[in-house]
Amino acid sequence: MAIHFNLQIGTVIKSTGSWYSVRLQNGEVVECRIIGKFRLGKKRLTNPIAVGDEVKLKMEAEDKGLIKEILPRRNYVVRQSPRRKQYLHLLASNIDQAVVIMTIVSPNLKQGFIDRFLLMTEPYDIPTFLVFNKADLYSEEDMEIFGGLKYIYEDIGYQVLLVSSTEKTGIEELKEVLKDKTTLIGGQSGVGKSTLVNAMQPHLDLRTSEISEYTGKGQHTTTFAEMFPLDFGGYLIDTPGIKTLSFSNLEPLDVAHNFREFFQLSPNCKFGGKCLHRDEPKCAVKAAIETGEISGLRYLNYLSILEEVEEQNHWERHEM
Repeated sequence: MAIHFNLQIGTVIKSTGSWYSVRLQNGEVVECRIIGKFRLGKKRLTNPIAVGDEVKLKMEAEDKGLIKEILPRRNYVVRQSPRRKQYLHLLASNIDQAVVIMTIVSPNLKQGFIDRFLLMTEPYDIPTFLVFNKADLYSEEDMEIFGGLKYIYEDIGYQVLLVSSTEKTGIEELKEVLKDKTTLIGGQSGVGKSTLVNAMQPHLDLRTSEISEYTGKGQHTTTFAEMFPLDFGGYLIDTPGIKTLSFSNLEPLDVAHNFREFFQLSPNCKFGGKCLHRDEPKCAVKAAIETGEISGLRYLNYLSILEEVEEQNHWERHEM
């Protein structure tokens, strides 16, 4: 068994792909590289180390470090790599909670994204908050849409906040959610995530970008994940704007079990925990949709993700 002398422990606070910024226990930040291969079980990763990882490192010349070991993670958030579909990308690890930022307008809401984001955090029991930004732009109709979504998600146990980084409404409530926690914050490009963070912590001065007038979509501003200390307590892990979320890492039953209200009802299904709530007879979930106990909108998103996962699994089996 190899013994490493003079190893220091630190937390990864920024990843640029080849170099990692690590905050040591004394507060000093050291730029580190890695040697060898780190794996996440049998999963193939585009990035072996995530922001939030606790690591052991050895100091080298010129104040640089070499990461020798990743300490056990208590949780992590992983997504399918947008460029290499058979690979996974670690977004963050060792987090207390997650916040997904959305807006009803500018850019227009893609409601399916909410359920896809929740499917990233739910398997690891990471509490997730839904924050709707740009409330100052909402029409009466937009507010009705927000009210409907708030009802759907609060009914199944997610906290929903309405904020405006422009008018500073809801900011104090959001800060209370973040206080003394390590929080992953994510959302689609253009939803105002960086502007919202700047409204809470002006000294961070994160880069912001306007919505493209041509496409009506947001432009990427955050390039790499990074952890920031919050002056009111806690840490925020800012992630690049996400265009789409897919799930080559999941099996169909993983999807069924991580729509929480479906999972709660599944013992009442004829096929119990093996029910996919689609064509099976005597399905308690489908019965609950008929009575309005379960959101039909969530169910449609579920079917869409389920079909996508089955299709990807089919292609992977044929490529092997």
